[in-house]
Amino acid sequence: MESLKKLKFEISSRSHTCGELRQEDIDKDVVLCGWVQKTRDLGSLIFVDLRDRYGVTQLVFDSQTHPVCFLTAKKLRMEFVIKVNGRVRARPEDAQNIDKSTGSIEVLVESIDILNESKVLPFMIEDDVKASEELRFQNRFLDLRRNCLQHNLLIRDKAMIATREFLHENNFVDIETPQLFKSTPEGARDYLVPSRIHKGKFYALPQSPQLLKQILVIAGFDRYFQIVKCFRDEDQRANRQPEFTQIDIEMSFVDQDDVFKMTEGLFENIFFKTIGVEIRRPFPIISYDEAYSKYGTDKPDLRFDLELHDISEIFSSIELNFIRDVIDSGGSVVGFKLTEDCKLSRKGIDNLTEEFKTIGGKGLIWIKYIDGNIKSSISKFLNDNLNSQIIEKFSLNEGETILIASDAKDKIFETMGGLRLKVANMFNLMDKSDEKYKFLWVDRFPLFDIDNETDNLVAKHNPTAAPLDEFIGNLTEDPLKIRAKQYDLVINGEEAAGGSIRINKRSLQERVFNLLGMDEKNMQEQFGFLLNALEYGAPPHGGIAVGFDRVIMSLCGTNSIQDVIAFPKTTRATCLMSNAPSVVSEKQLNELHIKLKSIPND
Repeated sequence: MESLKKLKFEISSRSHTCGELRQEDIDKDVVLCGWVQKTRDLGSLIFVDLRDRYGVTQLVFDSQTHPVCFLTAKKLRMEFVIKVNGRVRARPEDAQNIDKSTGSIEVLVESIDILNESKVLPFMIEDDVKASEELRFQNRFLDLRRNCLQHNLLIRDKAMIATREFLHENNFVDIETPQLFKSTPEGARDYLVPSRIHKGKFYALPQSPQLLKQILVIAGFDRYFQIVKCFRDEDQRANRQPEFTQIDIEMSFVDQDDVFKMTEGLFENIFFKTIGVEIRRPFPIISYDEAYSKYGTDKPDLRFDLELHDISEIFSSIELNFIRDVIDSGGSVVGFKLTEDCKLSRKGIDNLTEEFKTIGGKGLIWIKYIDGNIKSSISKFLNDNLNSQIIEKFSLNEGETILIASDAKDKIFETMGGLRLKVANMFNLMDKSDEKYKFLWVDRFPLFDIDNETDNLVAKHNPTAAPLDEFIGNLTEDPLKIRAKQYDLVINGEEAAGGSIRINKRSLQERVFNLLGMDEKNMQEQFGFLLNALEYGAPPHGGIAVGFDRVIMSLCGTNSIQDVIAFPKTTRATCLMSNAPSVVSEKQLNELHIKLKSIPND
């Protein structure tokens, strides 16, 4: 069979895009279409910047050579859509713009059609927009014309292509899974979809294809992937959306190292092909417990130091009641050393103490090493022995400062981790890093956690994650101490991906479900299809889910997930452009056999 030729689709209504023309195109007759970005009326000449997603070309309307076009150009306003015919010419040397790819040429317009007019804009189409988020989201079709957002969505497109290329080259099969599925307990509330045909029954939109991808590898597809929409009806927080995109991956006959190598290769491909950045492999690995003890979080930012140290033993003999009380009750004293870049005055420390209280801290102790001596807010409680131990523990050098706090063990590391981030932001330590992107694996997560509302045992991440081998013999002795073959990938302090090696035997899966309070009936109702599949030769398998939106945030250098999604929801999970969610008709409700209770006003 004759090989297919690659065909480039051209649009007949225009000859070039607005970012395409260069000096080699001078004297060509061209047809351009786009939006009017700016007009400048100089009397006998009118200059217009014409924009499309490819760039901007300067148009010239001359009253002497083309008076009819000139009169039409007088009517042009921002965001009018026009089509022009003209000839490319060189700009005068003193009028060239070297910052623009089209800055050395302009098009003398010979004819013009106004394809559509625009009302007065509610805000300017510019990157440094002054409009409120509410106004921009109401007019997202205008907001998306801004260059920065178009750039972000083009980066997103490149990342999707790079993802598919890498995974297809490595024998992964792209398989779609249902959007209408069964409601299963996975940590967050499901979005429920009522069934008209099956009265009183509901589908659920998937929080993740977790169970279905396990079914697929059990079915023999040893390398599965999907770029998929997921849904979680949870209280919104910064950089979370009710619907989000993830790269879903599962493999058979693998261990944790295999998943790590594959994922690192995927990220290497994405970063290089989208923004030209080469990342270092392999990524460092630390355990969940080490991450909390050193950084106070399971997603540490390693672009700066400020490592936490538990100094409870050093302070165990200090005659300071509030510290002794904490230690005697099983709490900890934790501190970290500020780098040379972080010079804090007394007022600065006072301000930082107030900020520390806003994240749950109680108060700060400071220690400075000046002229070979220790100076501190608790100097009178320190002695030579304590001072020498502190100097040795922190490798304290001249002019450096230590910040210390004490509290219950389940709280102190988290609050000091928050303080660590505040200090880093205060002194812009991230910007001083020798690497723009710091990747880190965190593994050996707890298998279980305690629900704060019910005090019941719940899965820390996923109830199908396999316990580490050393814990399988006795799961019931102290479930909170069980560590799992569970891992997260962190980029610059953001969780970018998470996964695990799965349980592949029914007996072990049932033991885990039992610990979560499920009896045989509950298991069968909620997970029966998975349990049944595990009895028919389920291979060892594992995988990972990559938070695609968060990865695009990193690639684009933005701090808001809303900047990398075409039509994001607000923090109240609403679409201001379409006013979703919205009221539906009584007829629709009747067809679904639903009757609404009285709804209180928001």
